Amino acid sequence: MFRLNHRVAIIGLTLAISSTSLTAAPFAYISNQLADSVSIIDLATNKVVNTIAVNGKPAGVAVSPNGDKVYISTPEAHGFAVIDARKQQLLTTVKTSEGALGITAAPDGKRIYVADWFVNTVSVLDAESLELIKTITVGQSPSGLVVSQDNHWLYVANRLDNSVSQIDTKTLVVKKTTPVGQHPFGLAIDSTGTRVYAVNVESDDVTVLDTAQMKAIASIKVGALPYAATLALNDSRLFVTNMDDGTVSVIDTDTLTNIGLIEVGEKPEGIGTHTDDRHIYVANWFDKNVSVIDGKTLQTQGTITTARGSRAFGQFIAK
Repeated sequence: MFRLNHRVAIIGLTLAISSTSLTAAPFAYISNQLADSVSIIDLATNKVVNTIAVNGKPAGVAVSPNGDKVYISTPEAHGFAVIDARKQQLLTTVKTSEGALGITAAPDGKRIYVADWFVNTVSVLDAESLELIKTITVGQSPSGLVVSQDNHWLYVANRLDNSVSQIDTKTLVVKKTTPVGQHPFGLAIDSTGTRVYAVNVESDDVTVLDTAQMKAIASIKVGALPYAATLALNDSRLFVTNMDDGTVSVIDTDTLTNIGLIEVGEKPEGIGTHTDDRHIYVANWFDKNVSVIDGKTLQTQGTITTARGSRAFGQFIAK
């Protein structure tokens, strides 16, 4: 089974779950790597409304801007799966390369980007035809991917190179690569595209990059083995999962200081923000569930049962 060379993440609390039909957006799509499935959560009710089988140890998640399609990276199937979100059906699977992991969709909905952990590349695909446009060589073991809202820049966390690459989406050429902390994995980008936050697994910190110059402007200590991050409350707070601590760190993005720590379950991994910009959802690898946090009060509000190995690496909430 495909697994990265670090300990995994999860959280714990308990909410009732029932199976109903999809009736209203937004939804969260949780990859359950050990169960070979994706859980669909209706965020209006915080209940799982369907579970779709996806082979290949699903890991990364990306949602098309209009919410119609969900893309799930499948490392052991060497590509990604495409889910029709409206019909709740697996549409097709796409081969890319040996170790597909990080995945993201362009804000204009025209492209899909897939990072390959093994061959140090990012595959660029046409979202309509699912045909390969180009393969871009980046640093060692690329993982997290984010695209600026203006669709101009793609950022890639190169884990084993301890760096982040900036790619021009017009030319599909790496413009600059900048050192960050040790073993960056998850990335987050603010709504203006002026800052990228790199979550560094081995140095237990977050590097803040000024994208205009691609320079590090701060390094913020968080918990043990941080994994991924999400912004909320008009980009004023950054929430970071700490895999080894079973916690989420809260960073004030104005002062660039760590202002809080929220206890969740064991081994938290993927993290995302509700469309209300307030509530935070955390995938819990070990506890087989998703924790819900109120970003204003910094209190947990319960959990949603999913399946084994809930990971949800990437942008898993439909906007």
